[in-house]
Amino acid sequence: MVKGAAILQESTIERKLVTEVKKRGGLAVKFVSPGFDGVPDRLVLFPGGVFAFVELKAPGKNLRPLQELRARQLTALGFRVYRIDNKEMIGGVLDEIQTA
Repeated sequence: MVKGAAILQESTIERKLVTEVKKRGGLAVKFVSPGFDGVPDRLVLFPGGVFAFVELKAPGKNLRPLQELRARQLTALGFRVYRIDNKEMIGGVLDEIQTA
C-alpha cells in the first residue's frame, strides 16, 4: 500500500469515529501533546465523565514502538487506550467505552 493511501484510509476511519461519537452525544477531540510524542490521536469523551484514548491506524497497521510505550504508560495509570484500524471496529469500541 502506498503511504498516501494509508493516510487517506486512516483519515476516513478518523472521520467516521468523530461522527459516531457525536451521534452518541460525545466528543472525539484531537489530542496533541507537545514535548510528549506518541500519544493517541483522539480523546473520546462521553457524558458522565466517561472517556478513553483512541489511536487510529490504517487497516492492518500496527502501533509504532513509541506509541506502544505511551499506550502502556497510560494503561498503567488506569486509562483505557484503544487502537482502531477499520470502521467496523468503531461501534464495538464505543460500546465498550460507554459501558465500562
